[in-house]
Amino acid sequence: MIKHIVFWQLKDEALGHTKAQNMQLVKEKLLGCAQVVPGILEFEVALGGQGLECTYDVALYSVFESKAALDAYAVHPTHEAIKAFIGEVRSARQCMDYEV
Repeated sequence: MIKHIVFWQLKDEALGHTKAQNMQLVKEKLLGCAQVVPGILEFEVALGGQGLECTYDVALYSVFESKAALDAYAVHPTHEAIKAFIGEVRSARQCMDYEV
């Protein structure tokens, strides 16, 4: 299994939306990827909570049955479109993939 974890910090404003609006859009768009390829075992998107310490605005926690499944997800057209959108609204990104 491969765990794929990504964190994004968003710009205060981008593409005509506030950070809060873009956080919701990122979450909605990412959730649309939850079943795009076979082998996705877990897929969770979280937004930084008010009153809780957080250094990033959006987090993705996902588990894939294999590296092949993660690779298929990475190049899927739905995911590619979301990556382009997130690239426009983010100011920082951190990612970690690891095998368990």
